[in-house]
Amino acid sequence: MRILILTCIFILSGCSVTSVPAHLETAQSKLGLNEYQHRTVLYEFLAVDPRRVEWCAAFVNAVISDSQMNSLSDTDHHNPLSARSWLDWGEEVDTPKAGDIVIFPRGNAEWQGHVGFYLSSIQLDGTEYYQILGGNQNNSVSIVLYSASKSLGIRRHKKHQFKSKLRRR
Repeated sequence: MRILILTCIFILSGCSVTSVPAHLETAQSKLGLNEYQHRTVLYEFLAVDPRRVEWCAAFVNAVISDSQMNSLSDTDHHNPLSARSWLDWGEEVDTPKAGDIVIFPRGNAEWQGHVGFYLSSIQLDGTEYYQILGGNQNNSVSIVLYSASKSLGIRRHKKHQFKSKLRRR
């Protein structure tokens, strides 16, 4: 909980003008939606029942589709509800930028994973963390810190045609 509070304070204290990729605006517009209180809204956006399906990958797919990035040819997955299917999407990069997709392990099985959108990096007690905006994080669309060293991969759209908009805070 302490990390979540620190994350919110960090975000709210940001710069006066920032450049935000269009698909991040779509994802940010869903912040706070919870699989219990907003089940119907999430179901309509995700096309899956968030109470019955691990929905982090469905959230990333829905954001990409809603942002019209799916027409750019590299969003087809052999298993669209698998977080690790995003390891085959776009181009692999070493240093993340806002809007990149980051994949993490989850559980003990090699097929399990978690996926979300990179916002920024922060240092806490000498450890680098990625702020990840994603679905199915504490049963909701939220921003959570994940250890950067645990990342399985960072992916960026091949054409890097994220449309950015200036946004005032």
